[in-house]
Amino acid sequence: MEEFYSLQGEGFHTGEAAYFIRVGGCDVGCYFCDVKESWNASIHSPTHIDEIVRRALQKPARSVIVTGGEPMLYDFSYFCEQLHQLNFKTSLETSGSQSLSGSWDWICLSPKQNAPPLETYFSIANELKVIICDETDIKWAEENAKKVSPSCLIYLQPEWSNRRKMMPVIIDYILKNPKWKISLQSHKYMNIP
Repeated sequence: MEEFYSLQGEGFHTGEAAYFIRVGGCDVGCYFCDVKESWNASIHSPTHIDEIVRRALQKPARSVIVTGGEPMLYDFSYFCEQLHQLNFKTSLETSGSQSLSGSWDWICLSPKQNAPPLETYFSIANELKVIICDETDIKWAEENAKKVSPSCLIYLQPEWSNRRKMMPVIIDYILKNPKWKISLQSHKYMNIP
């Protein structure tokens, strides 16, 4: 769907420069999605992987983040192979709804209730980031946190349009449950992509 160079705005790697690849196509379709134009893959022209890699090489950071839509609707084996040969760090942001492809240095699992992740993601996720729209989502977050490995970093992130209401709830919850950290969409506060 699009490529751009920016700072990671969410989760563990917040503030780091990276080349972002946003794929078209999504099988999850969250009502709160802020990139609904990514859902329909047919409206986005296919781009050859070698062209994407070439453009990424033109930027100073050696980090690529793949997001969506849902990236795992595609096979990323060749993509990751090419980037690793060029010493890039590869990061994936996924709902976990589809089988994993590619070799990733970092996997951020963002599970959605309407299309729960495949069980295989829980043992390989480096980061669990659960979007909190209302207080019932905290229960969903806890259910998923029980399944990830002990080394997985766990985050609660307020859904952007509801952040003012949910921020105090999340802060209070984390103060009582310090295993969690908060993730904010800092790129939106900074007005960057």
